[in-house]
Amino acid sequence: MTILEERITVDPEQCGGRPCIRGMRIRVSDVLDLLVNGLTPEQILEELPDLETDDIRACLRFASHRLNHPVVAA
Repeated sequence: MTILEERITVDPEQCGGRPCIRGMRIRVSDVLDLLVNGLTPEQILEELPDLETDDIRACLRFASHRLNHPVVAA
């Protein structure tokens, strides 16, 4: 298992190797999809009681880091 962020893990044997939260079968993309669809962090925590507020923040930070890369224009 690889730890990408403090709370984000990747295990090739779990969820097809997609980034998950703390080794659980809750994918980062699941949490991001819930946010995009208008759920508040509080609602997400109600829906997924194994999560913590810091897990949601870690998902957002993970997505931000994935998108924040230099682009070299030729």
